[in-house]
Amino acid sequence: MKNILVTGGSGFIGSHTCYALLAEGYEITVLDSLANSSKRSLDQIIKIFKSQDLDFSNKLRFFEGDIRNKDFINSIFKKAVEEKKPIDGVIHFAGLKAVAESVLKPLSYWDNNVFGSYNLISCMKENNCKTIVFSSSATVYGISSESLLIENTPLNPINPYGSTKLAVENLLNDVNQDVNENWKIAILRYFNPIGAHNSGLLGENPLQKPNNIFPIIINAAYKKEKLKVFGNDWPTNDGTCIRDYIHVMDLAEGHIKALNHLFTQKKQLIHLNIGTGLGHSVLDLIKTFETVNEVKVPFQICSRRDGDVCKLVANNSKAKEILNWNPIRSLHEMCKDGWQWKLMNPKGYIL
Repeated sequence: MKNILVTGGSGFIGSHTCYALLAEGYEITVLDSLANSSKRSLDQIIKIFKSQDLDFSNKLRFFEGDIRNKDFINSIFKKAVEEKKPIDGVIHFAGLKAVAESVLKPLSYWDNNVFGSYNLISCMKENNCKTIVFSSSATVYGISSESLLIENTPLNPINPYGSTKLAVENLLNDVNQDVNENWKIAILRYFNPIGAHNSGLLGENPLQKPNNIFPIIINAAYKKEKLKVFGNDWPTNDGTCIRDYIHVMDLAEGHIKALNHLFTQKKQLIHLNIGTGLGHSVLDLIKTFETVNEVKVPFQICSRRDGDVCKLVANNSKAKEILNWNPIRSLHEMCKDGWQWKLMNPKGYIL
């Protein structure tokens, strides 16, 4: 049974991927600073499995710490070896991820996302662990005239967040050039994950002010406070930005497919878009959320936000072909599952 290190594993995407890893039969070692997440998400994962008469508590280990601390990362690898459960691969989520915040705090983003990733990859090399799935982003594409973004679309991020993701991609590309090293690398560029696990026990719970559109929509519906829609003058059908929204469980399952694929390879580096291939405007998302959940979402139109782009939609054919992966959950399900999470956990993971 392989042991996978998941950095940022108690966060939104990380926790859902941890659930999927355990369901697939992996053991997991989670590393998280808890700067913008809660360890209780991992407790909820165990609770979901117990509701299915499965006890996976002995297959999950947690370490609180920062990937900028190389000694700390190395200690996790060493401890895994001592316990005769060496780390076989890494799924790397840990990092800062808000576009607007990155414009205001670029040095923090380079410190956390790039320096932290460098430490992690260095520790992997030192401990002979050469399999990694990296959580990249569609923001690496920047502004493009293409209706669907393909993996060889020119990369030109327009905000520091995207620049740091591309920097880590470049680092991994360079690491892979070493012919003496057997690296297996999957770089997943994903789009806009939303929704929650359909049990209602696992969802998005940012401890800081939320930056992604979906938790803001949920809070607006719950608290009856207006959300801000940044711009209605974009060149789209209704003037609002278009994004490729993907259910977080489809995204999590994409990570498992990527990991499984890498373990069958001798040496490989792949770049894959993980999205639905369907574009929905911000107003489309709001209207669907209102219809599915029979609630009103108050909003107001504001000026455009620095660092935003008009349209980001994936061509996901390469991921479908290579990984035999297909997103199966609809925008309707994303909205339904996300609202159920909020109703069952109005304060998130706070007891």
